[in-house]
Amino acid sequence: MKLQPFVQVDDTPFSVSPEDILRTHGKPWRSGRNGVGLHEMDYGHVVYRFQDCGRLEEVTLQAQVVAIGNVAVPFDALAGFIRGQDPRAFERAGFLVSPGFGMAFDPREPFWVTALARHCLGEWEAL
Repeated sequence: MKLQPFVQVDDTPFSVSPEDILRTHGKPWRSGRNGVGLHEMDYGHVVYRFQDCGRLEEVTLQAQVVAIGNVAVPFDALAGFIRGQDPRAFERAGFLVSPGFGMAFDPREPFWVTALARHCLGEWEAL
C-alpha cells in the first residue's frame, strides 16, 4: 500500500466518487450498507466505503508493506512504528488508529489496513 495520508491510497484519491470506482473497477462482487451506515463496495482485494452523499470515508486493502513517503513499513512492524511516530495514536475496538498517518488496522489481522479520510477521524475517536 502506498499511502499519502488523507490524500491518496495507491492510485485512488480520496476525492473519488462511487461512480468513478464503478467505471474503473466494474461491478463489485459485494455491495451494500455496512454495520456503521457506510456504503461498501467490496472487490475482494480492496473495499471502498462511502457516505450516502458519495464522499469516500475509508479504503481497506491487504498491505504486507505500507509505504508512507520514503518510508516502507512491513505490516509486522507497523504497530511499533505507529506507536513510536504518532503520539496521537489510540486503540478502538481492537484497532490501532493513527490520526497522524490516517490509518487504522487490527495488528492481529494481517494484512488488512484501512486508510482513512481526515473527516472520519472523529467517528473513530467516538467509538
